[in-house]
Amino acid sequence: MTTFIAVLYIISFALFIYGLMGLTGPRTAVRGNWIAAVGMGIAVIATLLTPGMSNWLLIALGVAIGVAVGVPSARKVKMTAMPQMVALFNGVGGGAVALIAWVEFRTTDGYAHEPAYVAIASLFAAIVGSVSFWGSNIAFGKLQELISGRPITLGKLQQPVNALVLIAAIVFAVVIAIGGDAELLMIGLLVAAGVLGVVVVLPIGGADMPVVISLLNALTGLSAAAMGLALDNTALIVAGMIVGASGSILTNLMAKAMNRSIPAIVAGGFGGGTAVASGKSGEVRPVRSTSASDTAIQMAYANKVVVVPGYGMAVAQAQHVVREMAKLLEAKGITVEYAIHPVAGRMPGHMNVLLAEADVPYEQLKEMDEINSEFAQTDVALVIGANDVTNPAAETDPGSPIYGMPILKVNHSRSVIVLKRSMSSGFAGIDNELFYDAKTSMLFGDAKSSVGEIVEELKAL
Repeated sequence: MTTFIAVLYIISFALFIYGLMGLTGPRTAVRGNWIAAVGMGIAVIATLLTPGMSNWLLIALGVAIGVAVGVPSARKVKMTAMPQMVALFNGVGGGAVALIAWVEFRTTDGYAHEPAYVAIASLFAAIVGSVSFWGSNIAFGKLQELISGRPITLGKLQQPVNALVLIAAIVFAVVIAIGGDAELLMIGLLVAAGVLGVVVVLPIGGADMPVVISLLNALTGLSAAAMGLALDNTALIVAGMIVGASGSILTNLMAKAMNRSIPAIVAGGFGGGTAVASGKSGEVRPVRSTSASDTAIQMAYANKVVVVPGYGMAVAQAQHVVREMAKLLEAKGITVEYAIHPVAGRMPGHMNVLLAEADVPYEQLKEMDEINSEFAQTDVALVIGANDVTNPAAETDPGSPIYGMPILKVNHSRSVIVLKRSMSSGFAGIDNELFYDAKTSMLFGDAKSSVGEIVEELKAL
């Protein structure tokens, strides 16, 4: 039986890795998810076959509750709410690890007679899992707008408070590791770690939230791997390390894409401020508005159009009508491409998934580094709901909170048309200098309705 279980684990790990490889592109992503899911199913079966497994009724009840809650919520969630769901589900994983560590503490009488590495790994998992659970819930609240997206800080006390609760969690862990078996010690550790998760994420603004979600995901993976080490469960170790490693790599890539350091983000990022409605000296700056008819004519006589999607497109669910517009332009011999910023939307790959859902050819999706050199040869850049990722202030204004963040250089295009409901700011809470550029025209209204009107105008030309 032991050999059979080991073989099942090896098969599941291979499926994990093969499934992860499928997530590198939208064409293979669904298949990759199914492959990884099959691998997880095999790993669960292998774990249930472990000698000494008991409490089958509780296990079945837990599985039933998980399926009843998880499947309907995953099927009904909108793409615009996917970041919130990722944050929430990730938090559940961290919370589960923290609870397992607590159970392990209780069943071993405070890790009495357990090897030192078991106590250390379990206590590490408890701290990191609790941080991930509570931090992910704060991230969910910010994304769901249950909590203000603005940085909520304690001012000068922020860093001392962070350090204090971290030290408290470590002190509880050390006391337990050297022989303390009072249950209040473990409760104190979990509470201190939970407070740490809250006070670390609250000061982080909306613009940094995609990086935070990725970082918390990596932490959950690391906590699961540590718990697997404590329980001698190979599935937890391997799956946790895969999640931790991939999440860490993604966090680093996203931080670089925003020209930010991860310590700076954790220390309190930019974002969530109040929109600036006028120029630096207080004067009201004029913008040039346009109509769907003029936009259609302008694009119909272009050689190349680049669509720049953002969260506004996702909220309006305009991807399908955008694809219809692109087909009409292509039928007129116009080249259409899509410029994708690494952190467009609220999580990595958000725009890619939306556009793939609308059957946009993958070859037309251009990453930032590839498309930026092409804007100078672009006749019309159509910005649909993107804000901070197109703001020239990131390159020209050293006083801007987004200064240094790589952007899509749409201002280099021959003309720019921005589709927005209003002049409201993006996650960073600042004016977008692109809106006031002499080459920019604003088409105000719901993105889906505006693009629909453009489609009708193109058909009439």
